[in-house]
Amino acid sequence: MTRLGVVMRALGAAVLLVAGAAGSPAVARPEPKAPREFVALDAVDRTILQEMRYTTAHNFVGEPVDGYRQPLCVLTRPAAEALHRAQTRLLARGYSLKVYDCYRPQRAVDHFVRWAEDLADERMKAEFYPLVAKERLFADGYIAEKSGHSRGSTVDLTVVRLPAAPTRAYVPGEPLTSCSAPYAERFPDSSVDMGTGYDCFDTLSHTEDPRITGAQRENRRLLKGALEAEGFVNLPEEWWHFTFEPEPFPSTFFDFPVARRSVAGH
Repeated sequence: MTRLGVVMRALGAAVLLVAGAAGSPAVARPEPKAPREFVALDAVDRTILQEMRYTTAHNFVGEPVDGYRQPLCVLTRPAAEALHRAQTRLLARGYSLKVYDCYRPQRAVDHFVRWAEDLADERMKAEFYPLVAKERLFADGYIAEKSGHSRGSTVDLTVVRLPAAPTRAYVPGEPLTSCSAPYAERFPDSSVDMGTGYDCFDTLSHTEDPRITGAQRENRRLLKGALEAEGFVNLPEEWWHFTFEPEPFPSTFFDFPVARRSVAGH
């Protein structure tokens, strides 16, 4: 090797060392993987429908959310197996579960927080929080810096009558309708009528809100009853939100991405 070559090689090594010390992307860091207690839901039950909203722009943020690499439900195995048992119960009655969100990385929660702090970004307000001032989202409990979803045993879901109608694609920028509007006017997502759409920031989303009556109330009770029978506990403020108990990780908030490779081999 020539003297010039030796000098250039030494300089290159020095640059790499400095880049690594400065935290530059020049030093690749492997993504965290899920503990072995986590599985893809479709490895446990392929019949449960999945409409993973945060991989798309059809959510209250209005864009795909950080950490959602694939439209995949990931859960702790006990939660996934309990969902399978609930699904078996519902299939016998002509219904299916449909999940909207399962495990949620901490980086996704951080994305929600940044969005909530940007008061100028209200592109999805007309659908998801038409009656709530955005500056109230933290105080009213709609957004928080930690989420039970990040522990892996919490799931957002609904019930669909079989045979399931396909959900049409959301087109970014299309006119929005309030999530609390009558069923025929809301975005059609194949769910039975629960009184509001998913992720509706409104007190009508409270599971036992007295304004929810008739078939809407019966549909909420159908979902709640099927899940409670298998160990899930409902969050009273959100008819779609359930946590399996006892949680395998009651105090750990994970940040591995939602991707099949995160649970590969489990």
